[in-house]
Amino acid sequence: MAMYESEHTKFMREWLEKHPEQRVEQQKGRALWWDKPQDDVSRERQRASTVPVKPYYYDTGH
Repeated sequence: MAMYESEHTKFMREWLEKHPEQRVEQQKGRALWWDKPQDDVSRERQRASTVPVKPYYYDTGH
């Protein structure tokens, strides 16, 4: 059974094979948006500062 692969995925795979220098740019972009160093103190401070959400968001009586 073959796995489905979209036209876009095929295009990107072929394009990256033809332009290997773009892998570096792709990794830079990923590092910019996703690969962030983890800081336990900041994460705990953010978790502690969140406001709990009401069970029914539009209920103003609580």
